[in-house]
Amino acid sequence: MSEFTKDVASLTEYVGGKENIVSVTHCATRMRFALKDQSKADVKKIEALASVKGSFTQGGQFQVIIGNKVSIFYEEFIAYTHLSEATKEEVKAQAKNNMNLLQRALANLAEIFAPIIPAIICGGLILGFRNIIDSIKFFEEGTKTLVEISQFWNGVDSFLWLIGDAIFNFLPVGIVWSICKKMHVDQMLGIIVGITIVSPQLLSAGALMSTAAEDVPYWDFGFTTVRMVGYQSQVIPAILIGFAFVYIYRFFKKHAPDAISMIIVPFCSVVPTVLIAHVVLGPVGWAIGNFMCDVIMAGFNSSFGWLFGGIYGMLYPLLVITGMHHAMLPIDIQIAASGQGLFTFPIVALCNIAQATAVFAFAYIHKKNKAVQEIAVPAYISGYLGVTEPAMFGVNLKYFYPFVGAIIGSGITGLIAMSLGVLANGVGVGGLPAILSMQPTSMLYFGILMIVDVIVVFIVTCILSKTAFARKYEDENK
Repeated sequence: MSEFTKDVASLTEYVGGKENIVSVTHCATRMRFALKDQSKADVKKIEALASVKGSFTQGGQFQVIIGNKVSIFYEEFIAYTHLSEATKEEVKAQAKNNMNLLQRALANLAEIFAPIIPAIICGGLILGFRNIIDSIKFFEEGTKTLVEISQFWNGVDSFLWLIGDAIFNFLPVGIVWSICKKMHVDQMLGIIVGITIVSPQLLSAGALMSTAAEDVPYWDFGFTTVRMVGYQSQVIPAILIGFAFVYIYRFFKKHAPDAISMIIVPFCSVVPTVLIAHVVLGPVGWAIGNFMCDVIMAGFNSSFGWLFGGIYGMLYPLLVITGMHHAMLPIDIQIAASGQGLFTFPIVALCNIAQATAVFAFAYIHKKNKAVQEIAVPAYISGYLGVTEPAMFGVNLKYFYPFVGAIIGSGITGLIAMSLGVLANGVGVGGLPAILSMQPTSMLYFGILMIVDVIVVFIVTCILSKTAFARKYEDENK
C-alpha cells in the first residue's frame, strides 16, 4: 500500500465524492479542484489528513496544499478516482462557474497578463541592475559610477538596454498577442496589430509630449487626417485594441464564406482594427490610462500621501484574497511607463515580506512542532521570494493572528515608505529581490524598510500569539 492510499481515499470522500469533482489538476505544491458544489468540501476533515498542509479557495478553485510530493499524490488520486487528467487551463475554465461576474472579469485580466509577467520582471531586473552600474556613484570618492570608469561595464549597460527597450516599448505587442491567445483567435494577426501601434514609422508616445502640434506627422486621406502616433509602453490602449481585434475577427470568421475565408478574414479584421486603433481606441485608451495614473498619483502625492501608503499597505493583502490585486497591474505598468516612478510596488514588496515574516514567526513559536515546520518553512521561503499564496492561505489566514501581524507591519512600513518617497522603476520580483527594482535613491531606504518590516511583524506576531484571540484559532485548527 502506498503512503498516500488512505489519504487519497479520504480526500475523495471529504471533497464531496468523485461525483462532486468537475476536474482536478496540480501545481508545484497544491491539488487544484473545480468542484460542482464547494460547500460539500469538509475543510476541517481535509486539513486533518496527514498529507494535507492546508487548504483555501481562490479563483473559484478549491486548493489543497500537499507539498513537494504533490505530483505523486495526484497520480494516485487519478488512479483511485479514475478521473481524466486535466490541465491548469481546463480547471481554471471550469472553476469560473463558481465565480460572480466581477471575479470572472478579474480572472480573465489575470490570465491575459500572466504570460507577460516574466518579461516585465526581467525588464524590471535589467532596469535595477543598470541603475546600480550607471546611476550610483560608488567610485573615486563618490564622484563616478561603474559605467564611467569601465568600458566593459559601459558596454554591458548599453547592451542590456537593447533587452529593456524591447520589453517596455513593445509591451503592447505582447498584450494584444496574449488577448488573442486567451480568446482563441489568430495570434499572428494579433501580433501584427500590436506592431502597428508601436511601429518605428510612428512618432513615439514619449516624443509626442515634446513635439509641437504642427510637427506631429499624420496620414492625409484628403477629407481628413489621422495622427501617426505610437502607443509604446501603453497598457490600456493595447487592451482596448486587442479586444476590438478579437470581436472584429470573430465577426468576419463567422460570416465569411469558407471558400474565401482565408483571404477575407485576415484583411477585413486587421485593416479596420488598425484604423479604429489610431482614430479612436488609441487616443481614448491613452486618456483613460493617464486619468487612472493621475488619480493614483494624486493620492500618493497629496499631503496625506503617507496615510495613503499606510492604508494601501494594510489593504493590499485583502486585495490578494479577493483577486482585486490583478486590476492594479495594468495601472502600475502604465504609471511605470510614464517615467514618474512607482510608489505602489515598494509597498507591495513589503507586504510580501510581511506575510513571509508572519509565517516565520509562527514557525518560531511552534519550533518543536514538526508538522508546523513542514508547512511553514516552504511557505515563508517562497514568500520572501515574492510568492505569498502558500504563506497567506496555508498559515496566516488559517490561524488569523499571523495575518493580523502581517498587515500591521505592512501598514507601518507602507506609511514610512511613502513618507520617505521610496520609488521603484517598475513592477519586478516581489519580496527580498524587489530591492533591485528600486530607483537608486530609494535602494538604501528600501533596504532599511525590509529590516524594519521583518522586526515589526515578528514582534507583533509573537505578542499576538499570547492572546486569547490567538489561542481560539489555534484550538480550532488542532
